[in-house]
Amino acid sequence: MVIDVTESDFQAQVVDRSHQLPVVVDFWAPWCGPCRQLGPLLERAADAREGKVMLAKLDTDSSPALSRSFGIQGIPAVKAFRDGEVVQEFVGAQPPTAVEAFFDLLVPSEVDALVQAGDEDSLRRALELDPGRRDAAVALARLLHARGEPDAALDLVEPLEGSFPAEALAARLRLERDDSEQITPAFEALEAGDHERALDTLLAGVEQEQDGRRDDLRRVIVGVLDELGVEHPLAREYRRRLASALY
Repeated sequence: MVIDVTESDFQAQVVDRSHQLPVVVDFWAPWCGPCRQLGPLLERAADAREGKVMLAKLDTDSSPALSRSFGIQGIPAVKAFRDGEVVQEFVGAQPPTAVEAFFDLLVPSEVDALVQAGDEDSLRRALELDPGRRDAAVALARLLHARGEPDAALDLVEPLEGSFPAEALAARLRLERDDSEQITPAFEALEAGDHERALDTLLAGVEQEQDGRRDDLRRVIVGVLDELGVEHPLAREYRRRLASALY
């Protein structure tokens, strides 16, 4: 859906409506050559997402006060509104791929929606549509692991090199095959949300092991730290301790 807006109806058509669906505003002017190049790309992207996003075009010459209020210094300028706030923006003409990517961030694709749903049927369908979606594979593997199907889970994540969550889950599945008295408590602690105890136990294993299990223990620790995030209080300490244990 594409509409023209002015200062008089901007609040209703853009800010208020953005609580119902994302609204992309194209700040443009008739004399602006790059605006005339970008406009059709925006309209095509909006039309392809009919009912999921709205495109509003605002002539900056006709609405100078509104343009100033949004700090428009160069055009074309594009701002996306959601829930009454600007959530993303860019300035200047963009290639079609960049425009499509901009809209994709606002309107999830079918695969994104399936991954977000998170149930087994949705995740399997997501992988049918996009076999390269690692997040879908990891999420499905976690469901299978919880259901007691470790081999099927391992088949999904073991090929996914370069993904910390996938490598961590694959490593855990291999380690769980051993049913080690040393390692099992670490996974029990993880399930209970006791990350510190789990990391302590896994690190002790890294320091003691000399065979292939050592690398799998490292992968599990890296996966836990990645999930916690760099700002988590435990992250810095255990990265340092892991490095010390390895080197």
